[in-house]
Amino acid sequence: MKNFKNYQDFWPFYLSQHSKRSTRLWHFVGTTFVFICILTAILTGVLWYILLAPIIAYGFAWCSHFFIEGNKPATFGHPVWSLRADFRMYWLILTRQLDKEIVKLPKDFNMEA
Repeated sequence: MKNFKNYQDFWPFYLSQHSKRSTRLWHFVGTTFVFICILTAILTGVLWYILLAPIIAYGFAWCSHFFIEGNKPATFGHPVWSLRADFRMYWLILTRQLDKEIVKLPKDFNMEA
């Protein structure tokens, strides 16, 4: 895993590890379940739903890395920055801004728009 000086240097690498649209879609689904689990815990008072959130989210994300992207999740080397980047990617997908972010990447990243 590469060493990065800061999150700003990590972000393009994170996106490059999610080069396929289907990988990003599975991450979006997994992160959506985080919000569903938290909301369910709040509405039902059953706090163990919060424990399900990372299990479901990482399940979707890691399967997409192993079976679609064919790489190792960035979480393994940079867990905090990866979590931050996942929520950033989620927001950019939700607001339809991710393609603009992908265009900013160096040409050697080979991303699917």
